[in-house]
Amino acid sequence: MPLLFLLRLIFSLLSWAVLAAAGYLIWSWWQGDLVVAPDGLARRVRDEDWRLWAGLALLAWSFLGKWLVVPLVAKPDTRRTRPDRVAGQIVKSPGGGELHVEVSGPIDGPPIILTHGWGLDSTIWFYARHDLARRFRVITWDLAGLGKSRRGSSGKIDLSRFADDLAAILDLTGQRPAVLVGHSIGGMTIQTLARDHPRLFADKVRGVALLNTTYTNPLRTMVFSRLFQALRRPLLEPLLHLTIWLQPVAWLSAWQSYLSGLAHLANRFGFGRFVTRSQLEHTTLLATRNAPAVQARGNLAMFRWDATGALEGLQTPVLVIGGEVDIITKLEASREIARSAPEARLQMVDGVNHMGFLERANLYTAAIESFAESVQPESVASQRIETPAVLGAHESS
Repeated sequence: MPLLFLLRLIFSLLSWAVLAAAGYLIWSWWQGDLVVAPDGLARRVRDEDWRLWAGLALLAWSFLGKWLVVPLVAKPDTRRTRPDRVAGQIVKSPGGGELHVEVSGPIDGPPIILTHGWGLDSTIWFYARHDLARRFRVITWDLAGLGKSRRGSSGKIDLSRFADDLAAILDLTGQRPAVLVGHSIGGMTIQTLARDHPRLFADKVRGVALLNTTYTNPLRTMVFSRLFQALRRPLLEPLLHLTIWLQPVAWLSAWQSYLSGLAHLANRFGFGRFVTRSQLEHTTLLATRNAPAVQARGNLAMFRWDATGALEGLQTPVLVIGGEVDIITKLEASREIARSAPEARLQMVDGVNHMGFLERANLYTAAIESFAESVQPESVASQRIETPAVLGAHESS
């Protein structure tokens, strides 16, 4: 998302500043002062050892800082998330390239397709995949250019292409209708699918769950939206194009920021008060190892995207979940999506930000599970187990 891109860039520059300060202090200590002794010989005197120690401390921060930063800004884990994968398969993308797909859960379980947010990959569904796979056939996939998916030499990055890819993933379910779940750009992809391929929702889609997403250019539904819309052309777009042109430098900078822990501080802005250490580490690792140029192209594509009204004629049930303190896609965006869809209901989760599906995974997963059961009752009747109550969430129609 554009705001997180800008924050990562700012903290990346700060990380370079820390490294530069370390180098300067060590160099200035080494240079010392030239002092002429009584014998007429000039000697280099290094008596400001604080420069050496300060420089070494900053150097250590530059490459080991994440081990200090993460425990300071996130809570201990009661259940760790990890970038684990299961055996995958390749699906040819209609737009060129290859899509990496992983399937978990009982072979006869009702299908659920999970589409992740931008800059991440399908491993971010660690909690949801493990929990939902007890009863459902869970399909996760990497968006083109991210994770293990390849966009192809001529494959472009835009929401219509992602929607076409999602339609191809839907074919994996055969004749069994699926529940589509999307976080952030994943939710935008599902809305694009409804706009571009509405007929699929008649027989291939049983329900839709949209998590912390928007219906239009994210610059319009984020905090300080007017400011960022004004900065779009003079600042944001040039920075994104510069990232594409200078990808090797951008990638090196991203990894250096990751090691220093400053990338974790940038990503911390996407979480609320419940974030744990493994959740912050998992998110930051994925945002670092995915190609900066691909991420920049995706952000540029979002600036040109709009699906206002895409759900207005949709008769498919829709669950919209928004975070109370989401600054990336504000709760008002979730309310507008729920208002526009005839069969929608809105659920707000207290105290969570854009990555709410991680920091309150139990609430989000329980809501998705309950929703999927309600729209696929005959499919899960034989696998019914007690579902935990969704505490701390508010629901409205």
